[in-house]
Amino acid sequence: MELNKAISELRALKERKFDQTFDLIVNLKGMDFRKTNLSFVVSVPNKFKDKSVCAFLNEKSDLVPTITKPEFARYNDKLAMKNLVKKYDFFIAHASLMPSVASSFGKVLGPTGKMPSPQLGVMMKDNAEEIKNTIAKISKSAKIRVKEANVKIAVGKLSMSDDKIIENIKSIYEGIVQSLPLKVDNVRNVLIKLTMTKPIEVQVK
Repeated sequence: MELNKAISELRALKERKFDQTFDLIVNLKGMDFRKTNLSFVVSVPNKFKDKSVCAFLNEKSDLVPTITKPEFARYNDKLAMKNLVKKYDFFIAHASLMPSVASSFGKVLGPTGKMPSPQLGVMMKDNAEEIKNTIAKISKSAKIRVKEANVKIAVGKLSMSDDKIIENIKSIYEGIVQSLPLKVDNVRNVLIKLTMTKPIEVQVK
């Protein structure tokens, strides 16, 4: 089914008392997930969700919650570390602190896909402009980790226009495809759904 028709069908279903989320589901094939774990960032043209960000910096910043190097030790406590990782969607860091971030936080941030990376989150400077630019980039990006035969990711809200939802779907889908070993040949099918609905198979062109 074409994207615009599928979105119209989903909109016509029973109304809920909250702004439902559109989800994109990409089912995969031809990959051995025991050996292949992919992690990458895709672009989201139209922002629809605020992302919480925490920074590892040399000095405190008024722009973002900050953890400086002398404070790293307090997260040796397992509960403190667990609460920190749960509280924030993204972590950013100044490049000079990355070895310390890796040794102090890597065992927890790595498996959750929240470790700062050169692709999204490691800054060569930690001035206000660089921090603002990094946070702005994060607001229109999504981290995806492929560990099983399907990828499910939020792409928009019911309150958004069809055009913006379609733009997000196409951009995210293309980002996923380009990160797969065999590109589109690794895609079994594509579906979209709302929070409270069953999925509808679609064609993304």
